[in-house]
Amino acid sequence: MSKWSWSSTGNEVVAEYAEKIKGRVFLITGPSDGGIGAETALCLASQSPSTLILAGRNKAKIQPVIDKITQLSPDVKSIFVELDLSSQTSVRSAAAEINAQVEHIDVLINNAAIMACPFSQTEDNLEIQFGTNFIGPFLFTGLLLPKIRAAGPGARIVNVSSSAHRFEGIRFDDLDFGGGSGYDTWKAYGQSKTALILMAIQIANKIPRREVSAFSVHPGILDYEVTDRKSLQQGCSTSLIAALDPSLTGESLSMAVALCAFLTFFVGFRILGLVPW
Repeated sequence: MSKWSWSSTGNEVVAEYAEKIKGRVFLITGPSDGGIGAETALCLASQSPSTLILAGRNKAKIQPVIDKITQLSPDVKSIFVELDLSSQTSVRSAAAEINAQVEHIDVLINNAAIMACPFSQTEDNLEIQFGTNFIGPFLFTGLLLPKIRAAGPGARIVNVSSSAHRFEGIRFDDLDFGGGSGYDTWKAYGQSKTALILMAIQIANKIPRREVSAFSVHPGILDYEVTDRKSLQQGCSTSLIAALDPSLTGESLSMAVALCAFLTFFVGFRILGLVPW
Protein backbone atom coordinates (compact mmCIF):
# COMPACT_ATOMS: atom_id res chain seq x y z
CA MET A 1 0.00 0.00 0.00
CA SER A 2 1.30 3.44 -0.87
CA LYS A 3 2.30 5.75 1.96
CA TRP A 4 0.09 8.41 0.38
CA SER A 5 -3.64 8.74 0.96
CA TRP A 6 -6.64 10.69 -0.30
CA SER A 7 -5.88 13.44 2.19
CA SER A 8 -2.18 13.82 1.33
CA THR A 9 -1.21 17.37 0.39
CA GLY A 10 1.20 18.84 -2.10
CA ASN A 11 3.23 20.41 0.69
CA GLU A 12 3.66 17.01 2.32
CA VAL A 13 4.84 15.50 -0.95
CA VAL A 14 7.44 18.17 -1.73
CA ALA A 15 8.75 18.04 1.84
CA GLU A 16 9.22 14.28 1.49
CA TYR A 17 11.03 14.56 -1.85
CA ALA A 18 12.83 17.88 -1.38
CA GLU A 19 16.08 16.42 -2.73
CA LYS A 20 14.30 15.66 -6.02
CA ILE A 21 13.38 19.34 -6.41
CA LYS A 22 16.37 21.38 -5.29
CA GLY A 23 18.27 22.87 -8.21
CA ARG A 24 16.08 21.27 -10.89
CA VAL A 25 14.07 22.71 -13.78
CA PHE A 26 10.28 22.22 -13.88
CA LEU A 27 7.83 23.21 -16.62
CA ILE A 28 4.10 23.44 -15.88
CA THR A 29 1.42 24.31 -18.42
CA GLY A 30 -1.76 26.12 -17.42
CA PRO A 31 -0.71 27.38 -13.97
CA SER A 32 -3.36 30.10 -13.68
CA ASP A 33 -3.81 31.63 -10.24
CA GLY A 34 -6.24 29.63 -8.11
CA GLY A 35 -5.87 26.42 -10.10
CA ILE A 36 -4.17 23.09 -9.57
CA GLY A 37 -1.24 24.06 -11.80
CA ALA A 38 -0.54 27.15 -9.71
CA GLU A 39 -0.73 25.12 -6.51
CA THR A 40 1.72 22.64 -8.01
CA ALA A 41 4.13 25.46 -8.86
CA LEU A 42 3.92 27.00 -5.39
CA CYS A 43 4.59 23.67 -3.71
CA LEU A 44 7.66 23.12 -5.88
CA ALA A 45 8.87 26.68 -5.26
CA SER A 46 9.00 26.02 -1.52
CA GLN A 47 11.82 23.49 -2.01
CA SER A 48 14.29 25.59 -4.00
CA PRO A 49 14.14 24.42 -7.61
CA SER A 50 16.48 26.19 -9.99
CA THR A 51 13.80 27.25 -12.46
CA LEU A 52 10.03 27.15 -12.79
CA ILE A 53 8.75 27.67 -16.33
CA LEU A 54 5.07 28.63 -16.32
CA ALA A 55 3.43 28.36 -19.72
CA GLY A 56 -0.08 29.63 -20.44
CA ARG A 57 -2.28 31.79 -22.61
CA ASN A 58 -2.77 34.77 -20.34
CA LYS A 59 0.12 36.34 -18.45
CA ALA A 60 -2.31 38.36 -16.32
CA LYS A 61 -3.63 35.10 -14.83
CA ILE A 62 -0.15 33.72 -14.20
CA GLN A 63 1.65 36.84 -12.98
CA PRO A 64 0.08 36.56 -9.49
CA VAL A 65 1.59 33.07 -9.25
CA ILE A 66 5.00 34.39 -10.27
CA ASP A 67 4.66 37.12 -7.64
CA LYS A 68 3.84 34.53 -4.96
CA ILE A 69 6.82 32.41 -6.01
CA THR A 70 9.12 35.43 -5.79
CA GLN A 71 7.81 36.25 -2.33
CA LEU A 72 8.08 32.64 -1.17
CA SER A 73 11.46 31.81 -2.73
CA PRO A 74 13.29 34.86 -4.15
CA ASP A 75 16.15 32.74 -5.52
CA VAL A 76 13.91 30.64 -7.75
CA LYS A 77 13.94 31.76 -11.38
CA SER A 78 10.38 32.05 -12.70
CA ILE A 79 9.85 32.26 -16.45
CA PHE A 80 6.53 32.99 -18.15
CA VAL A 81 6.07 31.65 -21.67
CA GLU A 82 2.98 32.43 -23.72
CA LEU A 83 1.36 29.18 -24.83
CA ASP A 84 -2.00 28.57 -26.49
CA LEU A 85 -2.34 24.81 -26.84
CA SER A 86 -5.21 25.19 -29.31
CA SER A 87 -2.77 26.75 -31.80
CA GLN A 88 0.04 24.68 -33.26
CA THR A 89 1.76 27.91 -34.28
CA SER A 90 1.72 29.06 -30.66
CA VAL A 91 2.92 25.66 -29.45
CA ARG A 92 5.88 25.75 -31.81
CA SER A 93 6.74 29.30 -30.81
CA ALA A 94 6.55 28.51 -27.08
CA ALA A 95 8.68 25.39 -27.46
CA ALA A 96 11.29 27.31 -29.43
CA GLU A 97 11.42 30.00 -26.73
CA ILE A 98 11.85 27.41 -23.98
CA ASN A 99 14.47 25.45 -25.91
CA ALA A 100 16.46 28.66 -26.31
CA GLN A 101 16.35 29.48 -22.59
CA VAL A 102 17.22 26.24 -20.81
CA GLU A 103 19.74 23.46 -21.30
CA HIS A 104 17.45 20.79 -19.96
CA ILE A 105 14.03 20.17 -18.39
CA ASP A 106 13.86 17.76 -15.48
CA VAL A 107 10.07 17.51 -15.26
CA LEU A 108 7.29 18.53 -17.65
CA ILE A 109 3.78 18.63 -16.18
CA ASN A 110 1.13 18.88 -18.90
CA ASN A 111 -1.55 20.40 -16.70
CA ALA A 112 -3.43 22.82 -18.98
CA ALA A 113 -6.84 21.80 -20.32
CA ILE A 114 -10.30 22.96 -21.24
CA MET A 115 -13.40 21.02 -20.20
CA ALA A 116 -16.82 20.23 -21.65
CA CYS A 117 -17.05 23.35 -23.80
CA PRO A 118 -19.40 23.94 -26.75
CA PHE A 119 -18.34 22.64 -30.15
CA SER A 120 -15.83 24.67 -32.08
CA GLN A 121 -12.66 24.03 -34.01
CA THR A 122 -9.11 25.20 -33.54
CA GLU A 123 -7.33 27.29 -36.16
CA ASP A 124 -5.88 23.95 -37.33
CA ASN A 125 -9.42 22.59 -37.93
CA LEU A 126 -9.44 20.20 -34.98
CA GLU A 127 -12.29 19.69 -32.51
CA ILE A 128 -11.44 22.18 -29.79
CA GLN A 129 -11.07 19.82 -26.82
CA PHE A 130 -9.08 17.19 -28.72
CA GLY A 131 -6.89 19.88 -30.25
CA THR A 132 -6.26 21.71 -26.98
CA ASN A 133 -6.10 18.85 -24.50
CA PHE A 134 -4.20 16.31 -26.59
CA ILE A 135 -2.77 17.47 -29.91
CA GLY A 136 -1.28 20.62 -28.38
CA PRO A 137 0.41 18.82 -25.45
CA PHE A 138 1.54 16.01 -27.76
CA LEU A 139 3.26 18.46 -30.11
CA PHE A 140 4.63 20.53 -27.22
CA THR A 141 6.11 17.47 -25.51
CA GLY A 142 7.65 16.22 -28.73
CA LEU A 143 9.33 19.54 -29.45
CA LEU A 144 10.75 19.64 -25.90
CA LEU A 145 11.75 15.99 -25.72
CA PRO A 146 15.46 16.56 -26.52
CA LYS A 147 15.69 18.94 -23.55
CA ILE A 148 13.83 16.48 -21.32
CA ARG A 149 16.16 13.66 -22.31
CA ALA A 150 19.12 15.98 -21.73
CA ALA A 151 18.20 16.08 -18.03
CA GLY A 152 19.44 12.53 -17.72
CA PRO A 153 18.08 9.73 -15.52
CA GLY A 154 15.11 10.84 -13.47
CA ALA A 155 13.51 13.08 -16.08
CA ARG A 156 9.72 12.79 -16.09
CA ILE A 157 6.65 13.72 -18.09
CA VAL A 158 3.35 13.94 -16.21
CA ASN A 159 0.06 14.26 -18.08
CA VAL A 160 -2.85 15.46 -15.96
CA SER A 161 -5.71 13.36 -17.29
CA SER A 162 -9.04 12.51 -15.67
CA SER A 163 -11.32 9.64 -14.75
CA ALA A 164 -13.52 11.15 -17.47
CA HIS A 165 -11.52 9.03 -19.91
CA ARG A 166 -14.21 6.44 -19.15
CA PHE A 167 -16.74 8.59 -21.01
CA GLU A 168 -15.23 7.93 -24.44
CA GLY A 169 -12.43 6.13 -26.24
CA ILE A 170 -10.69 7.49 -29.32
CA ARG A 171 -13.07 7.98 -32.23
CA PHE A 172 -10.40 7.32 -34.84
CA ASP A 173 -12.85 7.56 -37.74
CA ASP A 174 -14.73 10.58 -36.37
CA LEU A 175 -12.54 12.71 -34.12
CA ASP A 176 -14.69 15.80 -34.57
CA PHE A 177 -18.08 14.18 -33.95
CA GLY A 178 -19.34 14.59 -37.48
CA GLY A 179 -18.18 18.17 -37.70
CA GLY A 180 -20.20 18.92 -34.57
CA SER A 181 -23.49 17.35 -35.65
CA GLY A 182 -23.09 14.54 -33.12
CA TYR A 183 -21.13 16.51 -30.57
CA ASP A 184 -21.31 15.62 -26.89
CA THR A 185 -19.32 17.91 -24.59
CA TRP A 186 -18.39 15.23 -22.07
CA LYS A 187 -17.61 12.53 -24.62
CA ALA A 188 -15.32 14.98 -26.39
CA TYR A 189 -13.61 15.76 -23.10
CA GLY A 190 -13.32 12.05 -22.32
CA GLN A 191 -11.78 11.36 -25.72
CA SER A 192 -9.11 13.99 -25.14
CA LYS A 193 -8.25 12.57 -21.72
CA THR A 194 -8.10 9.01 -23.05
CA ALA A 195 -5.62 10.24 -25.63
CA LEU A 196 -3.43 11.77 -22.91
CA ILE A 197 -3.31 8.44 -21.08
CA LEU A 198 -2.34 6.58 -24.24
CA MET A 199 0.31 9.21 -24.95
CA ALA A 200 1.97 8.65 -21.56
CA ILE A 201 1.90 4.88 -22.01
CA GLN A 202 3.41 5.15 -25.49
CA ILE A 203 6.20 7.45 -24.30
CA ALA A 204 6.98 5.03 -21.48
CA ASN A 205 7.07 2.13 -23.94
CA LYS A 206 9.12 3.87 -26.63
CA ILE A 207 11.75 5.75 -24.62
CA PRO A 208 14.23 3.74 -22.53
CA ARG A 209 13.09 3.79 -18.91
CA ARG A 210 16.51 4.89 -17.72
CA GLU A 211 16.03 8.14 -19.66
CA VAL A 212 12.46 9.41 -19.21
CA SER A 213 9.50 8.23 -17.13
CA ALA A 214 5.98 9.11 -18.29
CA PHE A 215 2.74 9.04 -16.32
CA SER A 216 -0.86 10.14 -16.60
CA VAL A 217 -2.71 11.04 -13.42
CA HIS A 218 -6.22 11.68 -12.18
CA PRO A 219 -6.06 14.34 -9.46
CA GLY A 220 -9.51 13.63 -8.06
CA ILE A 221 -12.65 15.74 -8.01
CA LEU A 222 -11.55 19.16 -6.87
CA ASP A 223 -13.81 21.44 -4.88
CA TYR A 224 -12.48 22.87 -1.65
CA GLU A 225 -15.91 24.24 -0.72
CA VAL A 226 -17.71 20.89 -0.82
CA THR A 227 -17.32 18.22 1.86
CA ASP A 228 -15.40 15.13 0.70
CA ARG A 229 -14.08 16.76 -2.44
CA LYS A 230 -10.35 17.29 -2.73
CA SER A 231 -8.75 20.66 -2.05
CA LEU A 232 -6.20 22.14 -4.43
CA GLN A 233 -3.48 21.06 -2.00
CA GLN A 234 -4.78 17.50 -2.07
CA GLY A 235 -5.34 17.55 -5.82
CA CYS A 236 -1.86 18.74 -6.74
CA SER A 237 -0.32 15.98 -4.63
CA THR A 238 -1.17 13.54 -7.42
CA SER A 239 0.92 15.31 -10.05
CA LEU A 240 3.73 15.90 -7.57
CA ILE A 241 3.97 12.25 -6.57
CA ALA A 242 4.14 11.22 -10.23
CA ALA A 243 6.81 13.86 -10.80
CA LEU A 244 8.95 13.08 -7.77
CA ASP A 245 8.37 9.72 -6.09
CA PRO A 246 11.49 7.58 -6.72
CA SER A 247 9.54 4.38 -6.07
CA LEU A 248 7.69 4.84 -9.36
CA THR A 249 10.16 2.88 -11.44
CA GLY A 250 10.34 -0.28 -13.48
CA GLU A 251 6.97 -1.64 -14.50
CA SER A 252 5.14 1.34 -13.04
CA LEU A 253 6.49 3.55 -15.82
CA SER A 254 3.99 2.24 -18.35
CA MET A 255 0.88 2.45 -16.23
CA ALA A 256 -1.60 5.24 -15.93
CA VAL A 257 -1.99 6.36 -12.35
CA ALA A 258 -4.99 7.25 -10.25
CA LEU A 259 -3.62 8.41 -6.96
CA CYS A 260 -5.66 9.17 -3.86
CA ALA A 261 -8.61 10.05 -6.07
CA PHE A 262 -12.09 10.47 -4.62
CA LEU A 263 -14.50 9.06 -7.18
CA THR A 264 -17.80 9.08 -5.29
CA PHE A 265 -19.44 11.29 -7.92
CA PHE A 266 -18.68 8.78 -10.66
CA VAL A 267 -18.51 5.29 -9.20
CA GLY A 268 -19.16 5.48 -5.48
CA PHE A 269 -15.87 4.56 -3.85
CA ARG A 270 -12.50 5.91 -2.88
CA ILE A 271 -9.19 4.80 -4.29
CA LEU A 272 -6.52 4.94 -1.62
CA GLY A 273 -2.93 4.78 -2.75
CA LEU A 274 -1.46 4.04 -6.16
CA VAL A 275 -3.30 1.89 -8.67
CA PRO A 276 -3.48 1.37 -12.44
CA TRP A 277 -6.66 2.82 -13.95
